[in-house]
Amino acid sequence: MEITITAILKAHPGKEEALQQALDAVIPPSRQEEGCLTYVLHESIDEPGTFVFYEKYRDEAALDAHINSDHYQAYRKQAETLLAVRDVYRLREI
Repeated sequence: MEITITAILKAHPGKEEALQQALDAVIPPSRQEEGCLTYVLHESIDEPGTFVFYEKYRDEAALDAHINSDHYQAYRKQAETLLAVRDVYRLREI
C-alpha cells in the first residue's frame, strides 16, 4: 500500500533561510531512493518560513528506508535547532 506523507515545518524566527537550505539538501538523495515515488517541497505564500513536504512512498518498507537513511538522519539532526513546528501526517488515499 502506498503511503503519503505531508510534513509541515515552520522555522524559528530568523532561521528561515537555514531551514530551507537544510530541506533543499535532503531532496536529491531522497528522490533517488528506490521506493520514493514523490518528494516535493513547498513554501507557504502567506507564511514565509513555513514549508510543506509532500512525499509518496511505494510501501511501509520504502518509508522506513527513507527515515533510516543517512541523509535523512543528518537533516533531522541539523534541523533540530531550526524548527519551531514539525507536524507530520501519514496518509492513505481513500
